[in-house]
Amino acid sequence: MYCSSSSRLRFGPFNHFCQRRWGKPAVTAQTRLEDRTRDLKLDKLATQIRKLRIIFKLRELMIDRKRGPFVSLQIMSRWRNFVGLRIGIGDFVHKYPHVFDVFPHPLRRNLCCRITGKMAALMKQEENVINDSEIETVQRLKKLLMMSVNGTLHIHALRLISKELGLPDGFRESILVKYSDDFRLVDLEIVELVDKHENVAVAEVEQWREREFREKWLSEFDVKFAFPINFPTGFKIKGGFREKLRNWQRLPYAKPYEKRQGFGVRSCGGMHRREKRAVAVLHELLSLTVEKLVDVERLVHFRRDFAIEVNIRELLLKHPGIFYISTKGNTQIVFLREAYAKGCLVEPNPIYIVRRKMQDLLLLGRRHTKQLESSMEIKEHISAADNGDWLSKSEGSWVLPILQGFD
Repeated sequence: MYCSSSSRLRFGPFNHFCQRRWGKPAVTAQTRLEDRTRDLKLDKLATQIRKLRIIFKLRELMIDRKRGPFVSLQIMSRWRNFVGLRIGIGDFVHKYPHVFDVFPHPLRRNLCCRITGKMAALMKQEENVINDSEIETVQRLKKLLMMSVNGTLHIHALRLISKELGLPDGFRESILVKYSDDFRLVDLEIVELVDKHENVAVAEVEQWREREFREKWLSEFDVKFAFPINFPTGFKIKGGFREKLRNWQRLPYAKPYEKRQGFGVRSCGGMHRREKRAVAVLHELLSLTVEKLVDVERLVHFRRDFAIEVNIRELLLKHPGIFYISTKGNTQIVFLREAYAKGCLVEPNPIYIVRRKMQDLLLLGRRHTKQLESSMEIKEHISAADNGDWLSKSEGSWVLPILQGFD
């Protein structure tokens, strides 16, 4: 006779012959991401970086229109989903008066928007700093190509992290074509390192090991293959974790700039060595970036070139003392933990300093607005244009007649 599930005997003290199998909860990358210890300072920094990226996208859209030095808020409202905003464009631009200058149209009287002089000056300063650090940029690209298995990289992957690497706009012509002695374009979208027999570069973690060995008098056995570990505040260390970490730190592996060795998955420690080499490659890639951070989804484009045979996000979550993933916003950003202290970069560089000043303008919000250009000065500027100064130049690349910017 058929018996429904509700009429079945349940496990209890009087029917102990019925056994229940308790399933062990699965530990996946998603569960690790939800259960990780949060770093509030890095999360706050990720929020500011996301807002700054939105501003850069809005500026690019303004420039692409080529209609004048300003754009109406009505047209900007169409860009909301494209730039990834959760609030209206009008609310966003009014929230940051030090970044966006909102004023009435000279004839139509509708609200228009443009980048303020302070922000435009910082963007121009960033462009100049990137152009001045061209030699350092070439060295970073050469190191990335040296980490590649075949000495090649896809230009599309480099284009995705061009801001993180400090590459100028149009780096394909300004860097890759210009330095033809170092780079060769194999295909339209593949760049190759010309001199493959160059001296092997030294990874950033190897320099840290040398300082630890020299300054702290640690044994070579403890620091030869070790990584700097900085756990976030409130991180709970479970039983046996320290022993596993100590064994992992002493595990040998193929360094990122050395020729990759084949470790069998079934060999003794083969899988752990592969994972440690992948950690070394990601650690060095983050060390080569300007702000020691990059989007997790963009790291996937380097898996094949760097021969990373493991799940990148899961690997990053397995090492919370080396990497930290922030989920603030629509994207996941991975930070190199050792490079940050109290939400700031330990060793700042010129590009980071300029971008930090841009973030300071964002943090001002609606404070200190008296320092901004007064409405009277705006009216004088508009009246000067109405009096025949049609070719008045504006900041940046918007050097067009002001009447051509009517929207």
